[in-house]
Amino acid sequence: MKLPHNRSRIEAFSDGVFAFAATLLVVSVGTQAETSILQVDWMVFLSFGVSFFALVGLWSVHYNFFRRTSYMDNLIIGLNAVLLFLILYYIFPIKSLINSWTGTLQINADEFSSLFQLYSLGFLLIFACYALMYLRVYKKADNSNMKHLFYARHFGLFVIVALVSIGIAKLQLGLYYGLPGIVYALLGPFCYFHAVYFQKKTNAF
Repeated sequence: MKLPHNRSRIEAFSDGVFAFAATLLVVSVGTQAETSILQVDWMVFLSFGVSFFALVGLWSVHYNFFRRTSYMDNLIIGLNAVLLFLILYYIFPIKSLINSWTGTLQINADEFSSLFQLYSLGFLLIFACYALMYLRVYKKADNSNMKHLFYARHFGLFVIVALVSIGIAKLQLGLYYGLPGIVYALLGPFCYFHAVYFQKKTNAF
């Protein structure tokens, strides 16, 4: 007999992984502290802050997915597991990237290019998981709910921009100006025009 999935257990486990990722960030800050406890290394604090709020942003997207659907199956559980694994790994490339910008981490051009590629690959894979989860819900749960299709396509745009960033970093174009990172600004207009187009075509909102 096939038992129904317990969604609350999946959400609880996911929140635990996010909490563990935040703990790893704090621990990594502690290992870098070489000064007195009364002194603050503002560059380390900045990289921690950016990494933490990036983690909160990813948690928010995850939270909203489970608020928008009650459907659950083995594929979504599997994608969620991959997503959580990626998030645990993702926090370190973004922290290293911030440290390289602030001068805390000294690296050469090839290492900087590799770091950008690693960051964008993590970004790509994480939002590919989100897109596939929404697409799965759209196909299996209720095809009449076009919002699930919208978010699948919405996060698909994140994947496309990440691919562009990887290509720019690989070619080392505008590397010292942060062009592989600046390209993520395209997400604003891309997502806006996609929302306008989708609304006109489907009247989903």
